[in-house]
Amino acid sequence: MSEIAIIDYGMGNLRSVQKGLERVGCQAKVTRDAGQILSARGVVLPGVGAFNACMENLRCFGLVQLIRQVVLGKKPFLGICLGFQLLFTESEEFGLQKGLDLFPGRVVGFRQGNGLKVPHMGWNRLKKKKESPFLEGISDGDFVYFVHSYYVAPADGSAVATTTEYGNSFVSSIATDHLFACQFHPEKSQEVGLRILANFARFVEKS
Repeated sequence: MSEIAIIDYGMGNLRSVQKGLERVGCQAKVTRDAGQILSARGVVLPGVGAFNACMENLRCFGLVQLIRQVVLGKKPFLGICLGFQLLFTESEEFGLQKGLDLFPGRVVGFRQGNGLKVPHMGWNRLKKKKESPFLEGISDGDFVYFVHSYYVAPADGSAVATTTEYGNSFVSSIATDHLFACQFHPEKSQEVGLRILANFARFVEKS
């Protein structure tokens, strides 16, 4: 199985992502070394925490342009939770913060009220909006695990792969011909999550 680079920018659940990929047979290395990231067959950007703090760490470690190069170069790429949000133009968390701007759109917050608890935490269902190799074997209504207070509002809906209901319908994942990025945590989503990680691993192997 080809090696996958998990980008280490000092934040995020790096080890749990690595363990999830190893469970589906991947060689996965946590690294911030540019050479290792560029030579890897696939790249994962995980993340938890505040949007602005993560962007600052990416800048400090010289990873902003590297990630853009990886994505624009169409290397197989997986973004998880905050690693999904960072791909967009900006976030309103703690005032407007500039993201990687690889996809047009804004990261916005859930609004409390009508019994809606923030953060959105726990298991919730996926609604598939399009087919993708990354979602092979995933069905409408499958449960995955979320922990987040903000969600992505894309300017262009063509990449939307799944949505989820929580107060309103929000985008829970996107897919392109080489990239899958999701608001939920596949590494914490048991069988369904492992299937998504395995799909990504197979895609990397075929690329």
